[in-house]
Amino acid sequence: MRLVTLITAARGLSLGLWIMIALMIGSVAVLFGGQRSDGDAVVMWVFSPTHRDLYQPMLERAGAEVGTPLDMRLMSIQAIERRMMSGFFSGLPTADLIECERAIVGRAFTGPLEAVGFLDITDRLRDEGLLEKINAPSFGPWTSRGRIFGIPHDVHPVMLAYRADLVEAAGIDLSGVETWDDFFRAVRPLMGDPASPERFALGFWYTHLDNVEVLLLQGGDGLFDQNELPTIATERHADLLARMVSWCVGPDRVAADIEDFSGAGHQQRIDGYGIAYFAPDWMCSIWKEQIPQIGGKMKLMPLPAFEPGGRRTSVRGGTMLGIARDSDRIEEAWEYAKLLYTSPRVAREMYQLTDIITPVTSLWDDPIYDEPDPFFMGQPKGRMYIDLAPHVPARSSSPYNRQAVVLIRDAAVSLADHARRTRTYDAEGLRPEAMRLLTQAEARILRVMERNAFSGVAGGGR
Repeated sequence: MRLVTLITAARGLSLGLWIMIALMIGSVAVLFGGQRSDGDAVVMWVFSPTHRDLYQPMLERAGAEVGTPLDMRLMSIQAIERRMMSGFFSGLPTADLIECERAIVGRAFTGPLEAVGFLDITDRLRDEGLLEKINAPSFGPWTSRGRIFGIPHDVHPVMLAYRADLVEAAGIDLSGVETWDDFFRAVRPLMGDPASPERFALGFWYTHLDNVEVLLLQGGDGLFDQNELPTIATERHADLLARMVSWCVGPDRVAADIEDFSGAGHQQRIDGYGIAYFAPDWMCSIWKEQIPQIGGKMKLMPLPAFEPGGRRTSVRGGTMLGIARDSDRIEEAWEYAKLLYTSPRVAREMYQLTDIITPVTSLWDDPIYDEPDPFFMGQPKGRMYIDLAPHVPARSSSPYNRQAVVLIRDAAVSLADHARRTRTYDAEGLRPEAMRLLTQAEARILRVMERNAFSGVAGGGR
């Protein structure tokens, strides 16, 4: 009614004002489009067609158990982010249940805890014993200031996938490899003449944002402390940054710029241009679908550690299921969340379809994870990922985490330029410049955080 009145009053106005009114109408449609059409249903937003198809067969039985139907709606990640944040910050309605990818969830934690739009489920998880039944590190991205706001969908441990056909044909044994230095020494003969390598030991480049974060998480101190203040400029991170860049520059470089998802990158994998690649569990299904030519030629192993006794895995990606704090179906939404995210059937089919292992530890004894995978030369891939799952590094839920990784990536670019300019190619020689660049990156993040009165750094940082 208000909209009709506004349009009536606007008759005779200029074209510019008419355009503004049309944009406003469009905005309202975007904000309210996809909202609850059935007031008795629990509305759930999902971004993955695979997830939707896995959940769908459970809905009839689940609806009978919960007593309320579930209205599940598929949207893009970007649409979920826009609608979620508009609802949380403007008081507009959202879905009751929101399946949220890690790349967008941090924005929900920008303000004080009482302003977070997701329901705090910490006590519910503890009271119902779910804290002990779900892999503890998997709660990290959904935890802010000690409170948990989502049930984890996955673990996503990272292993090293390598061209076992090439390695074994050369008589190279990787069973004794413990560190990255061990690995590079072992496969060096496969690279050929250092002056003109035929292939490279590792598909990695310092501009690959996600893989830079994989290595920072594997060997680092964490980019934010328990109070969500930045800890970027540490000696440890300077050492890691220097090592990453040293792998990619100079006459003895061991890494090549091979893209994760492009056709060119896939062809380089087929051609054996790279020997090894980072492989979170979900990457396995992508390779099976997009580059079946390397099936039966690959094997998996734990990531080499940076030092003897160090961490042998990392983590990449992640999804949670959260409940909107202002939902009028909280109890029903909670029951659906548990049914969908702790279901043995969903966990089993998720692994079969996507190679993703469940974070629910009580389901890890399912024999499906022990089945040999022909793509990886008969290895029991699922069991190998599960063995690493308790050791994945904890991750920050800071809304500034992505910016921090971008700044570190930019620091890596500057460090590589410095290495080429000064012909300094070893990690030890690059470490002082790495520390200087990381100090600048931390200062920039602090300046951004100071603009937010709730960040805890306004007026002076740490």
